[in-house]
Amino acid sequence: MTTSVLITGTSSGIGRVTALRLARRPELSVYATARRPETLADLAAAGARVLELDVTDEASMARAVAAVEAEHGSVGVLVNNAGYGEYGTIEETGLDGVRRQFETNVFGLARMTQLVLPGMRRASRGRIVNVGSMGGRIVFPVGGYYHASKYAVEALTDALRFEAAPFGVKVSLIEPGLIRTSFGDTAARTLSGSAAPAGPYAALNTAADQQMAQSYRSTILSAPPETVAKAIEHAATAARPRTRYVVTPAAKALVHTRRLLGARVFDALLRAQFKGAA
Repeated sequence: MTTSVLITGTSSGIGRVTALRLARRPELSVYATARRPETLADLAAAGARVLELDVTDEASMARAVAAVEAEHGSVGVLVNNAGYGEYGTIEETGLDGVRRQFETNVFGLARMTQLVLPGMRRASRGRIVNVGSMGGRIVFPVGGYYHASKYAVEALTDALRFEAAPFGVKVSLIEPGLIRTSFGDTAARTLSGSAAPAGPYAALNTAADQQMAQSYRSTILSAPPETVAKAIEHAATAARPRTRYVVTPAAKALVHTRRLLGARVFDALLRAQFKGAA
């Protein structure tokens, strides 16, 4: 029996690598999606089905789910991967950008979940894999609004896991650390555009930009997207998937450091990291 897998945000990064990885499995029928499906030619060549899907557009989301259900009866696995980072300080970041980020990272994820669940309940089976972030458990300066969106994904996933379990639907959360994709470039671009160069947070913004660049270049602190794709594959196919997958050793260390040492010590570590900027 073939299981359908619908993945959001496969035009680049984690989503693209995940689609390629899952398309190799003969028991899976992978639906790769993006706002511009013409960007997915290589995924189609690898055996994935290609659909247009914009997680900020209701009609687009409904069409994509309906297309999968028309062929398979229900979506077997939903991978809510679409997301990006809108960076800047709490005071200076424009709320229009924050709203766009929440539309993608939170409301798009929630609506896709709502659309697939009736079919999964009818089938008495299904998987929902939400791609969150270690940023849903720890917070760095100038990333508050991005972190808030990922904290929201944590809460939604925890509630959904309990609510959907009686219907045979398993729910997992992927929490990547720093992954070498275009995410860091997008974050840096939004950070540079969020405030005036001579504003009150100029030193902090500059330090944060430098820290991000150095961290994403580090092979110790970051990892390739294939690492996340492997975790998503396990969540989508294992008989007993984990509730959470913290991806990369650095992410595991940071999450546990924050949990064990508390806010005051973690703040002290951040002050040392951003010395001269705070």
